Amino acid sequence: MRLTLREALLSFRRAPLLSALAVTTIAFALFVVGLFGLVALNLRETLSQVAERVEIVAYLARGTPVDVVTVAMGDIQAFPEVEEVTYVTEDQALERARRELTEFQGVFSDLTQNPLPASLEIRLKPGFRDAEHVGAVADRLRGFRFAEDIRYGSDWVEKLDRLRSIAGAVGLVVGIAFGAAAVIIIGTTIRMTVLARNREIQIMRLVGATDGFIRRPFVLDGAVKGALGGLLAIGLDYAAYRAVSGALFAASFFTPAQAVAFVAAGTVLGFLASAASVNRHLPAL
Repeated sequence: MRLTLREALLSFRRAPLLSALAVTTIAFALFVVGLFGLVALNLRETLSQVAERVEIVAYLARGTPVDVVTVAMGDIQAFPEVEEVTYVTEDQALERARRELTEFQGVFSDLTQNPLPASLEIRLKPGFRDAEHVGAVADRLRGFRFAEDIRYGSDWVEKLDRLRSIAGAVGLVVGIAFGAAAVIIIGTTIRMTVLARNREIQIMRLVGATDGFIRRPFVLDGAVKGALGGLLAIGLDYAAYRAVSGALFAASFFTPAQAVAFVAAGTVLGFLASAASVNRHLPAL
């Protein structure tokens, strides 16, 4: 193993220009993958923030006793999908309307009686903010006799679900496409290394080296170049993130664990691509 590692590292000294080109090419391939990953990450966070606004409002019949509402709030809070239940009195509803609908201040000032009903505002837990779960909770709320009307914007919730599905499908397809492109690029660079060391490989065979012994340094070389390319790609992605986040809009970057996983993925891609390339081209030399 020590000899294999030494041979893999010696390839950087034997062909520094080719090695630098390989690492740079891998880095730019993974850089594109990383950029798409950042777009997917920020899109997912944006959709999560939008989903946090999903809530169900149950408008109560006038004259509903407070003790009945209190018992009902406890029952609703026990629903597995429910995160929080808030009771909004008639006076609080009117005060909120006066604060938020400033263009109707003249109408509010002429009121002799509060026309707004009390309500229960129900927020759902993460993972239950989709059309299926929201609709199920709304149906259960209709079973309370004092609930005159249930509103949750069903069309809006369904559109949010479709947007999440489309984003997930596009992310999967484009991610696979960029990953395949990275594998092809890494494999091509390793093939160039194999061809450049054609004479050396022939000599090794003449002195009795097995194909497995010859393959191992190339495979390890690919893994090392994949790791270096991943590190460089993360640096480029961070530079792009800083430029966009500072100049255009606030964005999120990979967590340390995600960055390590990205470099590890580059290492694995380098290993697999080099193994495939060596297995394909070494027997022909």
